[in-house]
Amino acid sequence: MALQIEPSGQACGATVTGVDLTAPLDEDTVADIRAAWLEHLVLSFPDQAMSDDDLERFTLYFGPFGHDPYIAPIAGRDHIIAVKRAADETAPIFAETWHSDWSFQEIPPAGTCLFGITIPPIGGDTLFANQQKAWDEMPDALRARVSGKKAIHSAALGYSKDGLYGENDPGDRSMDIRPSDTALATHTHPLIRKHPETGREAIFSSVAYITGFEGMDPEASRELLIELYQWQTRPEFQYRHEWQKDMLVMWDNRSVVHMATGGYAGHDRLLHRTTIGERVAA
Repeated sequence: MALQIEPSGQACGATVTGVDLTAPLDEDTVADIRAAWLEHLVLSFPDQAMSDDDLERFTLYFGPFGHDPYIAPIAGRDHIIAVKRAADETAPIFAETWHSDWSFQEIPPAGTCLFGITIPPIGGDTLFANQQKAWDEMPDALRARVSGKKAIHSAALGYSKDGLYGENDPGDRSMDIRPSDTALATHTHPLIRKHPETGREAIFSSVAYITGFEGMDPEASRELLIELYQWQTRPEFQYRHEWQKDMLVMWDNRSVVHMATGGYAGHDRLLHRTTIGERVAA
């Protein structure tokens, strides 16, 4: 059966059928999936009863494994983390802030794969915002202000001992998050980045991980970040993804930001996640 791709009709995203991800893929199929991924930025593959071995094999078609800091991997695996929440959990929803995964790393990851295992009957959608489109349509005045800027990224707000998931996080959180002082480290990245595979420019910004901009004082940085955030997450740039059991979703961290949503209190939720590392030229 040939690969079939159905665009979401929203700012990004497409559903892919006609492929079995529980079996090895040939080079042509991988190339077709990569082309669709680069075009639509977020791909969902329904009805894929994947094992953890399948998830890892699929991830490695698109790059090396990325490094997932601050969250312990599941038992017996080095590269799979569990995104989970118990039905009676009261801790804040994990990742309920717009972000690009691990943008605070020296070499941020290319993408993320997330596989639905236990999916609540209501709520739990993931929102994505197309940052290529947000850049293309940015007003000239804001574009002039952000062009050439370099942003300072850090995990401190989330994963330092004083951060959101730090020592003051409620004790009933299901996820095995391990805050550390290493989260205080910073790395600087261009605010507008050129995609290494397509050449498309996109906003690379996140209120979760950006602490300021080079050459700007903290107050001016904060004001610009808020203005940028309000623009880059506008509804016309968004895709709302509704989950199903046995669905794999992959997204391009170089081109979208995303955030989790709640609305499923009283229901368990479990997904397994891998990170696609960026290929680095020798």
